[in-house]
Amino acid sequence: MSIRHGLLALLERGPRHGYQLRAEFDAATGSTWPLNVGQVYTTLDRLERDGLVVQDGAPDADGRIAYRLTDDGRVEVGAWFRSPVTAKGAPRDELAIKLALAVTTPGVDVLAVVQAQRTGTMRQLQELTRLKARAHDAPDELAWSLVLESLVFRAEAEIRWLDHCEARVVRAASRRPAPAVTGAPARQGSRR
Repeated sequence: MSIRHGLLALLERGPRHGYQLRAEFDAATGSTWPLNVGQVYTTLDRLERDGLVVQDGAPDADGRIAYRLTDDGRVEVGAWFRSPVTAKGAPRDELAIKLALAVTTPGVDVLAVVQAQRTGTMRQLQELTRLKARAHDAPDELAWSLVLESLVFRAEAEIRWLDHCEARVVRAASRRPAPAVTGAPARQGSRR
């Protein structure tokens, strides 16, 4: 997730200080990806350095500085909205890495790893479904509802992928030759 672009999008609405940006970001996403205010101000410093935002006047009575978009900032956020999100820019998928390492690490029960993840994802899906039912009851919750639906669809896809992984692991195990039985060498004949 791009905090940079999220803050630029919020600043498109007008000048805001860091606490306002954090609160509006959390409200739009239902605090799914909570930001701390330090993270917001660090990002604002970078955006200012890059010429995408500028300070908008003097600090308020509480010492907070509001920021506003520059023309370059408007171009940047507009380009972000028009561009697709690619997997190339996404963070690493920890689950995919975990399973890839599990199948290549001796002694790991890959099916147990898959089952533990499936159980956790099912619990998450149940909680998301409960939240989604509550979000649909409030007419002003469209942004939060869309975030929830995204998480529900991802959880459902993850469960399907885990089912696929389990089937692949079982098929691969059935194709492996049985381990040789070790022990005393067979006798060829007996001598008396």
